[in-house]
Amino acid sequence: MIKRTNIKGLTLVELLIVVAIIVAVTAIAVPRVSQSATSTKASACRTNIKLLNSAIEQYNLDNGSYPENLFDVSRNKIYFPDGEPVCPVTGLPYLKNLNSSFRVDEVGHLHAAAVSADDGNDDDDDDDDH
Repeated sequence: MIKRTNIKGLTLVELLIVVAIIVAVTAIAVPRVSQSATSTKASACRTNIKLLNSAIEQYNLDNGSYPENLFDVSRNKIYFPDGEPVCPVTGLPYLKNLNSSFRVDEVGHLHAAAVSADDGNDDDDDDDDH
């Protein structure tokens, strides 16, 4: 007769169950992480727009008039020493044309508008509607 020794290890069924649990957890976690990253980028875009609008106001205080276009401010090393801000979602610079209120609006950056709508708190210091 052949003598069997007790060898401890995982059976194929146990291994498959562990793999199935890992796959299920990954399927739940990956979309949430991806959505969180997109939401964070959209919030950063909204912050960039607020910074650009603040720089436009500072330009007005420094020069006595509003800039003719956004590049007068966004490419000025005084206001943005680290370079021209770009949208974190699209990777593109903000539109050079200012609206009638001499502001950068969120047209073309609907992700930023969606974040501000979801935010629930209206912490804008200005009264203009973007």
